[in-house]
Amino acid sequence: MAKRRLSERQRQRIRAIQEQRRQRLEMRLENERLEQEGKPNPPTAGTVITRHGQNLVVEDGGGQLWHCLSRQNIGDPVCGDRVVWQATGDRQGVVTAIQPRRSALRRPNYSGENRALAANITQMVVVLAPEPPPSRYLLDQYLVAAEKIGVRALIVLNKKDLWDAQAQEVFRRDFRVYAGIGYPLVRVSAHRRQGLDAIERHLRGETSILVGQSGVGKSSLVNALLPDLELQVGRLSQTSGMGRHTTSATTLYHLTAGGALIDSPGVRSFRLGWIDQRQLEQGFREFRPFLGRCRFSNCSHTHEPGCALRAAVHEGRIDGERMANFQHMLATTPARK
Repeated sequence: MAKRRLSERQRQRIRAIQEQRRQRLEMRLENERLEQEGKPNPPTAGTVITRHGQNLVVEDGGGQLWHCLSRQNIGDPVCGDRVVWQATGDRQGVVTAIQPRRSALRRPNYSGENRALAANITQMVVVLAPEPPPSRYLLDQYLVAAEKIGVRALIVLNKKDLWDAQAQEVFRRDFRVYAGIGYPLVRVSAHRRQGLDAIERHLRGETSILVGQSGVGKSSLVNALLPDLELQVGRLSQTSGMGRHTTSATTLYHLTAGGALIDSPGVRSFRLGWIDQRQLEQGFREFRPFLGRCRFSNCSHTHEPGCALRAAVHEGRIDGERMANFQHMLATTPARK
């Protein structure tokens, strides 16, 4: 049988896998040697900056980056996790525990299981643009997710230079409800670097994750907000040994004005996943004054008489499209797994 010829890309992948196995073996042997000598490095705290497969980049308290692997049976560390780790060699280490998370953004995988994408975020930044046309239903899903995990939400309209006056007026008419219920809305042009001061004020001191459909200009926004992006990416690539593949993983970047920005390709096609009716109701913050006032305690807010939410819609105190989006989410939420 003729020997199958491998492409250069396949050979590179094989070499990368072999190198990862070699590094794991070296880390394990070094840790065993230190334990046998009674000189294990002390555990210390760190933050996961990015993860690619089994490879983690962990930042220590001094801002130095370490290439780490994770101990088995401690769970799955993700970007933003605070972890306990030990050094095993030159800029090499092993993660031994994950600290309790203050928040975690999750999405269902292909098996329907909710898996964490990023941890310890304090703000979700939903990016919209003229193209693809902004979807209020998708926006409401993001906002429900933010309310569910207890983080702030900021709505950013990117590429504002592509909208004429009429289109901007239509946007203001359709989306002004969000400002009315307390969600800040910022208009920017990442390409022309317009409006960046306004968004930077909201990002300062926060750990923010960017979410939004493919094509809304998230990458352009990251580049505009991070003048030292190439330097940060270079440090990550050098530490992880994965080259530019680092940029395809959920990654935490430090903002020069303070705070951190997480960019995740995993939220381009967002799905809310399983959520019960009470959590969904709480996810629409303007519903809260009316909850518990329906005639029936198990009111589905669709057809029952004496529904306080539907009455509020009729009185103009709740936006009708937001109510319709709530009802659709309630009717289509997947079964819990």
